[in-house]
Order: sequence, then structure tokens, then C-alpha cells
Amino acid sequence: MDLAWIITIFLIGFVGSFVSGMLGIGGAIIKYPMLLYIPPLLGFAAFSAHEVSGISAVEVLFASMAGVWAYRKGGYLNKSLIIYMGGAVLVGSFVGSYGSKFLSEEGVNIVYGVLALIAAVMMFIPKKQIDDKPLDEVTFNKTLAAVLALIVGIGSGIVGAAGGFLLVPIMLVVLGIPTRMTIATSLAITFISSIGGTIGKLMTGQVNYYPAIIMIVASLIAAPLGAKAGKTLNTKILQAILAVLILATAIKIWVDIL
Repeated sequence: MDLAWIITIFLIGFVGSFVSGMLGIGGAIIKYPMLLYIPPLLGFAAFSAHEVSGISAVEVLFASMAGVWAYRKGGYLNKSLIIYMGGAVLVGSFVGSYGSKFLSEEGVNIVYGVLALIAAVMMFIPKKQIDDKPLDEVTFNKTLAAVLALIVGIGSGIVGAAGGFLLVPIMLVVLGIPTRMTIATSLAITFISSIGGTIGKLMTGQVNYYPAIIMIVASLIAAPLGAKAGKTLNTKILQAILAVLILATAIKIWVDIL
């Protein structure tokens, strides 16, 4: 392994995990295209879509865990939401990650492109102003939350994501959860989802261990730093950053597919 390659993989993991902690997503929405495109751009061997999804799945497990730890205090974690959406997304992510071995490389990329496009559209839907609502008064439709989490789990399990980039707009737009509670709680749900995704990828031999370990180290450093930054930024700025990142990623993936 060459030092420049190690630094490249570390920086991809660091940037993705910083954004992960800051915005309440697992970070795969950013790390997936970075792992797919940056190494070959710099002259290194390219990872296949299956390898990228496997590396992302394992790394997201640690990035989301580090992010949740940073948010453990402050009352932003909604336990009821974590139980209903976490249980459903865990089942879905295992089914999706295990089933992904039957898809072609292009099939995995198409699933990723569809998920990113849906998330991008949802992020630009006008949201009700609910950020001033007391955290102990937040309610949601439990059945709807569980069904949506199951669907997200299946799709995100295929691409090695934990679904945070879809869970965030769903929680903001459909379930009406305040932004800071959404960010903290989605990290916890993402962590649960990534357990199923990681097991499925490991069982089907889709994980390249060396880059995965490098990115895990980067995530344990960067995710708590991102969470700290997320607590101080204006919620509208956080939503805008996430919307732009998801839209840019969706456009890039679909340009390559088409």
C-alpha cells in the first residue's frame, strides 16, 4: 500500500464522516461517489461498485456510532422514533445488503441514483416551521415511520449506505420532526441500520478490509468533530448544505449511468 493511497482513503473517510456527524447522516451519500471516482482520478486502482458499497457499509457503522456518542446528552435523541424506525430499518438493511450480491455493478449504481434523487427532491420540499416545538411534545405516525424505514433499509442496504440521507428528509418533511432532533435521532437509527448492512456485506464477501480499516479510523476522529459543529450551526444552513450535497451527488451518478 502506497502512502499517497492511504492518505487519499483517509481523507475521503474524514470528509464524509465530518459531514455525517454534522448533518445526521451515515455519510455514504458522500463517501460512495468519492470512493468510486477519486482514487482512479488520482491514478490509483478503481474500486468496483460492490467493493465501494461494502467499504461504505462497515465504515458507516463506526461513523454513526461516533456521531451518536457526541449527541448522547442534550435531549435530542427520540427513543420512540429510534425503536420504531430502527427495528424496521435493521430488517430492511440486512435483506438489501444480502440481496445486493445478485445485482450487477450498474444495478447497484442505479439503486443508489434513485435513492439520491428521491432524497434530493424531498430536501427541496417546503417544511413547516417546527424547530421551536418543545422536544418532549414531538409526536409522529408510528406505522408510517416503520414502513418508510423498512423501504429505506432495503434500498440503502443494497448500496452499503445506512439510509441516513433518506431518513433525514423523511423525518423532516413527512414525520415533522424538529431539525436538531432529526439529526441526532437519525444517527442512532443509521447506526442500527448499518449493523444489518455490515453483516450482509460481510456474509457475501463484499468488504475490502484495508480501505475499510483506514476509513474507520478517519470516521472515529471526524464524526464527533462534525457533531460538535452541527450543534452550533443554524438549522436552515444545515438543511441547505445537505440538500446541495444530495442533489450534486444524484446529478453526478445519473450523468454517469446515462
